[in-house]
Amino acid sequence: MAGLALAVTFLAAACGSGQSVPAPSAAAPAAPSDPAKITGEITVLTNRTDLVTDGTMKKYADEFNKTYPQVTVKFEGITDYEGEVKIRMNTENYGDVLLIPNVIAQDDYPKFFENLGPAAEIDKKYQYTAKANVGGNVYGIPVFSVSNGLVYNKEVWAQAGITDWPATPEQFLADLQAIKDKTEAVPYYTNYKDGWPLTQWTSALGSPSCDPKANDNLATATEPWAAGSDLNITDTLLFNIVNKKLSEEDPTTTNWEDSKGQLANGKIATMWLGSWAIVQMQDAAKKAGKDPSATIGYMPFPAQPAGKFCAMVTPDYINSVNVHSKNKDAARAWLHWMADESGFASTNQAISSVKGAPLPSTLQPFAEVGVQFVELSQAQAGKVTTIDNASEVGLNKPDYRQHLIDVARGAAPGDTGSVFADLTTKWAAAVAMGG
Repeated sequence: MAGLALAVTFLAAACGSGQSVPAPSAAAPAAPSDPAKITGEITVLTNRTDLVTDGTMKKYADEFNKTYPQVTVKFEGITDYEGEVKIRMNTENYGDVLLIPNVIAQDDYPKFFENLGPAAEIDKKYQYTAKANVGGNVYGIPVFSVSNGLVYNKEVWAQAGITDWPATPEQFLADLQAIKDKTEAVPYYTNYKDGWPLTQWTSALGSPSCDPKANDNLATATEPWAAGSDLNITDTLLFNIVNKKLSEEDPTTTNWEDSKGQLANGKIATMWLGSWAIVQMQDAAKKAGKDPSATIGYMPFPAQPAGKFCAMVTPDYINSVNVHSKNKDAARAWLHWMADESGFASTNQAISSVKGAPLPSTLQPFAEVGVQFVELSQAQAGKVTTIDNASEVGLNKPDYRQHLIDVARGAAPGDTGSVFADLTTKWAAAVAMGG
C-alpha cells in the first residue's frame, strides 16, 4: 500500500575494531549491466538456518541463477548469528553477503561493508534505509521491514468473549484476565528463557505516543521512564502481565520453538512480536491441521493516542556486502535481486524495501481499521546507541526486562518504581556524560 508513513526504529550497540576505516566514496562503483558477465562464487551468511536446512535458500539461488548464470551462491546458516559473526568480523572472513549484526554501531559500517551508493539515489527506489545511511551513503538494504504488534490465537480470544482489539493497557490486561478465567490457554507468553524475544518490546517505542521523534528524544531524555513515557507504559504493561499472573507459571522454562506450536494449538493466547512472526505461527497452525488465517491474528499495541492505534515499522536485518569481498559485483547482484525480484518479503508477509510495493495481507486488517503507520526519525540513532552502551541499560538486550519479570514474579526484590529509578539513573548519567 503506497503512501503509508511507516516507522523505522532499530538501536544497535557499538562493536570495537582495530581495522582501518576505508574512505567512503561519493558513489559506489556500478556493477556490470549485463548479468551474464557477472561471475564468481559468493557465500551468503544468514540467521535463517531453517531455510538453509530445508533447501529453501537453494531454491532462491536456483531462481537467481536464471538471471545470473555465472554466479555460484553458497549459504552458511548460523544459529548464534550475532555472537559468531561479531567475532568473525575481527577478520576479513565474514562471507560476501551478510546481515549486519545489531551490535555493530552505525558509524562503523564503512569499516566493514561496501558502499552501495549515495542515499539520494538509493532512496529513490528503496525505503527504510536510514539505518544504513552513513555520511550520505548507504551501506545496506533491509531484507524487509516489519510492523510491531501482538500475535494472537483468534479462537482463544473469541472463546473468552473478546470481539474488539483492546485500546488501552488496562483493557488489554482485562482481556488477558478473561482469557485466564474462560479458557485453558496461558494468556500471555514471555519467552523469558530464550531472552531475545523480550528485546522485541523495544520496538513498541513510539506506539503509545505516536511520536515520530520518540527514538530521537532518548538522546536528551534524563527521565525516559517517567510516568506517561513510552518506555514507562510498555514496561509497566509487561510488569503487570507477569505480576497479575497472566503469563506462564515458570518463565525460566519457556521455549521459543515450542511456543509457536502452543500458540497455534490454543495453549498460548498472545505474544508481543514483530509481524515477521506471523508466518511462522501460521506455519505452525498448518502443521496442527488448522486454517492459518482463521487461527492466527495480529493486533497493534493497546493504545490510541489521538483516537487511533499507531504501529511502528522496523527494518529487519540489513543485507550488506563485505567490504573485503573478492566478488563484489556478484555479491551486490544477489543483494539487489533478493530485494527486487525474489519475492522474499511477500513470502514472509513482510513490508518490502522497494517503494510502492503493496502492504502484506497480514497487515491489511491494520489498514482496514485505520491503524496509523509511523516512521520514526533516525536523526539521533547513533547518539542513542552510544548512550545506551555507556549506560549499560541494554535496550536491545534481554537482561533488564528479564530482571523486570523477576521483580514482577517475586523472584527479585523491588517494584516498577525501583526498577525504573535504577534505569533512569544509569541513562541520565550517560546523557550527562554525552554518551
